[in-house]
Amino acid sequence: MCRNIRTLFNFEPPASEDEIRASALQFVRKLSGFSHPSKANEEAFARAVDEVTEAAHRLLASLQTASPPRDRSVEAEKAKDRARRRYA
Repeated sequence: MCRNIRTLFNFEPPASEDEIRASALQFVRKLSGFSHPSKANEEAFARAVDEVTEAAHRLLASLQTASPPRDRSVEAEKAKDRARRRYA
């Protein structure tokens, strides 16, 4: 269920709004146990996603590192190689 929660810090280009929101959505889904909330829980679920998204933005903006930013395409290729070896 949490496959969209990815490391978002220290990448070039920086994480997009969509990536941050997708991670927040997956986090709230995991915590609540709902992939799609009922009508009764829809408002609370949406509010939680918004709040987690805001918290993630604040966190990413406040983090610091001396390491150079990682390249997204290089990291994606490394992940594909790991998956190929794992599921070969």
